Amino acid sequence: MKRMWKKYMAALMAAVTLSVTAACGSSVGASDVPVVPAEGDVTIRLNWWGGDARIKATEEAVKGFEKEHPNIHVETEYSDWTGYWDKLAVQSAGGNAPDVMQMDELYLAFYGSMGSLLDLDKASKYLDLNGMDAATRAMGKVEGKQVAAPATTAQYGVIVNNDILDELGITLPDTSRWTWDDFERVAEQITERSGGKYIGSIAPNNGYGLQLWARQHGDALFKGNAIAIKPENLASFLNLPARWAKNGIEGSAERWSENTAAALNDSDFGKGTQAMMITQATMITPYAQAAGMDNMSLVPMPQTEPGARTMYFKPGMYWAISSGSQHPAEAAMLVDYLINDKNAGTILGTERGIPANNDIRTMLAGQATGTDRKALDFVDEIRSTVGKAPAVTPNGASELDKTIVRYQQDVVFGKRKPLDAAKAMIAELQESIDFNS
Repeated sequence: MKRMWKKYMAALMAAVTLSVTAACGSSVGASDVPVVPAEGDVTIRLNWWGGDARIKATEEAVKGFEKEHPNIHVETEYSDWTGYWDKLAVQSAGGNAPDVMQMDELYLAFYGSMGSLLDLDKASKYLDLNGMDAATRAMGKVEGKQVAAPATTAQYGVIVNNDILDELGITLPDTSRWTWDDFERVAEQITERSGGKYIGSIAPNNGYGLQLWARQHGDALFKGNAIAIKPENLASFLNLPARWAKNGIEGSAERWSENTAAALNDSDFGKGTQAMMITQATMITPYAQAAGMDNMSLVPMPQTEPGARTMYFKPGMYWAISSGSQHPAEAAMLVDYLINDKNAGTILGTERGIPANNDIRTMLAGQATGTDRKALDFVDEIRSTVGKAPAVTPNGASELDKTIVRYQQDVVFGKRKPLDAAKAMIAELQESIDFNS
């Protein structure tokens, strides 16, 4: 199956490359179409993935854009996550990509390195990216070119169910400077005092969590197209679920496995039977809604060295423009509106994440209440620990999240020792990156 997937990806990459080369040259973000507004009416296409709430908000924002630009008509397209990438691959290979597309960090290097995305610096007259932090903006670069505009950011933190802590008589230490040992002590207390009624937490299990773990241990996950993390640091991350299952923090290995596969409403935290959750800050509202309670707080992640600048603002989603767009100026105007316009910011809210534009985020925070306000304010709470952002995930490593869970499962159920799992995972990822480079 793996070999068949590689053959498919190779064929797809070749098709995309040929399509882009024929249409607009072979350099990243190249385009022969002048980035100037056209005369008369123009129609552009906008494509994204997401559910009903995102569809409704995006279409409403688009109407606001069309009202301000009556000569620009926007055709909207949308899919679920899997259908989106399948469709975009076919469209890109056929030279029929949408003018503006939603992009994810895991796939940015693939599309950016193929030259299928416009260099946004060429559209800077119509698209202003100065409203966001420079480090966030830099995470839209591939091979030195700004091929995507971060629309939102994601910040990892710990969501705390205070009702559980109050019931058990547990008080958190100073979370502005807590360590992993502090976190684990509290998590163990929760499981022990409740007699297993509640669990403390589950271990992080995706690429963002691994990036932060590497940075906290003085390491980096990637350097260019190479896996850079030391096997020992990766092994300690892969071993977290096994260690936390053994000491009761997660309840058991089976309970951890069920939680990693569960939908939000079916997870222990969503059902109100888990006290702490390491996840993106914006998840506080949906988790509070799922658990049917508002007594939740958001605190910084524990760190190996408290106060160190190991955090970064990961783009939650991007907007990118096809290098084959026949109307790049109008496409840039649309992206600018979606990112920078206050009316659009009010409409879109935090559905895609925390707005990358700092003025929009501050505006929304002033209007928000409850858990929404906590998520928006969290950016400022952790800013002192934010350092330089890493490079985007290299081409060939887009399955990183699934790969992490697979190797964590091997460790937690005793199929591999942590260091052996780490070495095997590094070799697998490097092989995939090398194949796609």
